[in-house]
Amino acid sequence: MQQSHSPQESGKGSGIGKAALVWILMAAVLAGAGGGAVTMALLFGRGGSPAVTGLAGSAASVTLSEDSAIVDVARRVGPTVVTIVTEIDGRGRIRGATSPELAAGSGVVVDSRGYIVTNAHVVEGARTLTVVFADGRRQEARLVGDDRPFTDLAVIQVNETVTDLAPLGDSDALMAGQRVVAIGSALGDFRNTITQGVISGLRRSWPGSKQVIEDLIQTDAAINHGNSGGPLVNLGGQVIGINTSVIRQTQAGETVEGIGFAIPSNTVKLVARQLIEKGRVARPYLGISHQKITPGLASFYGMAVKTGAFVTQVAANGPAAKAGIKEGDIITRLGDDAIDNDHPLLNVLMKFEPTSRIKVTVNRDGQGLNLEVALTERP
Repeated sequence: MQQSHSPQESGKGSGIGKAALVWILMAAVLAGAGGGAVTMALLFGRGGSPAVTGLAGSAASVTLSEDSAIVDVARRVGPTVVTIVTEIDGRGRIRGATSPELAAGSGVVVDSRGYIVTNAHVVEGARTLTVVFADGRRQEARLVGDDRPFTDLAVIQVNETVTDLAPLGDSDALMAGQRVVAIGSALGDFRNTITQGVISGLRRSWPGSKQVIEDLIQTDAAINHGNSGGPLVNLGGQVIGINTSVIRQTQAGETVEGIGFAIPSNTVKLVARQLIEKGRVARPYLGISHQKITPGLASFYGMAVKTGAFVTQVAANGPAAKAGIKEGDIITRLGDDAIDNDHPLLNVLMKFEPTSRIKVTVNRDGQGLNLEVALTERP
């Protein structure tokens, strides 16, 4: 397994080959609120009930409701989780030819026609794709499409009808503190490894290689090499995220414990549906580069508004330029939706069809302006 000193890495496995790493930096965060509860019943011996005795006697009867829930989740969702083995070009050369290497990640079956959701980095550059089901069956697969660099999502398909399907839940209903379970092929060798944790935070973001990835779920459930593409599941047995990455250490080399990330299920639904139907995601194009404004950043620079998207660059002849948007403008609304920490610009923009005409509200030199933008499909 290839080692790295990057502060962050993906969970793509290499117990059988090369690990594919995601190089990321943490950006601004916003935690949700809420919590979960553990119900414990202690049965003490009175009358005809079993008695609690000392170490030499019989043990007290203890029932943990969440323990039984996790067992049930593993039983119900486990059969839908697969290992994805990829053959990729290796670094070594044998007799002048590049030798292939094997790597492994995880995926989850979401459609009876054999469609499987995984991470884009799991299947990136793969010569071949082999799916290993929970019961050990193996099946060749094809890449349907991926959504790089906007989300780390991809869909592959096996040529058979699959009956064990994972239900996708509503990630908008999640609360910090809620207990969750991660399932995946840890290290590529240990299929259907179950780990548990809580939702540590919501709406996290980090800069990817080309695009800031937003609205992520943070969890402390253990995520190892090989877990990439596997599901994050609530105690109701619903997939509420697809595990994508984990932070191992800071830029200064300090060890980090229990910070992993998953792509929310509502994003998965939107992306997977388009990949299955079209093989790609049709994304609306505004034609700007931007920086998210936080209240702290606005206060430091004395900005007129506390949240929004600061326009750093406008593409020539793009939709924004044609509508009159300029560098230095602060976009505060798209249509009826405010642009703020809970609703980043890219996430709000994804709600619109690529050919929509939308109202864009900007703040320019302290004055609010309403402009109409004719969106196009991203080239």
